Amino acid sequence: MQQTDTIPADIRVLSEQIYQYKKGVRQMVLCTFPERYESLAIKKLSSQAIDYIVQPVGNGRINLYFGRKACVEAIQYIISRPLSDISPEEDFILGALLRYDITMQCERYCKRKGQRN
Repeated sequence: MQQTDTIPADIRVLSEQIYQYKKGVRQMVLCTFPERYESLAIKKLSSQAIDYIVQPVGNGRINLYFGRKACVEAIQYIISRPLSDISPEEDFILGALLRYDITMQCERYCKRKGQRN
């Protein structure tokens, strides 16, 4: 049996995202996975001195945000409540920090603003 067979898929994905962060491909990352992996994930991030925030999302799952210190600090203002409750502006900022396609973020923002008016 290979060692990767014993590592949960969620942790392998986290490891890949940490690799991309360390290589500068990403400045900020959001992972959602079962909370049973929280301590393992935090251990991986802490051992590499990577800033992070954990947000419980319910149903035994967590959102784990990690990345550059300034980005993580900005995220702290946005995730004070469930993501479904954030404003269109906060949603836009979050998407931009996570480097989502900016055109799609603009479309999403306009759609969400239109729904509120």
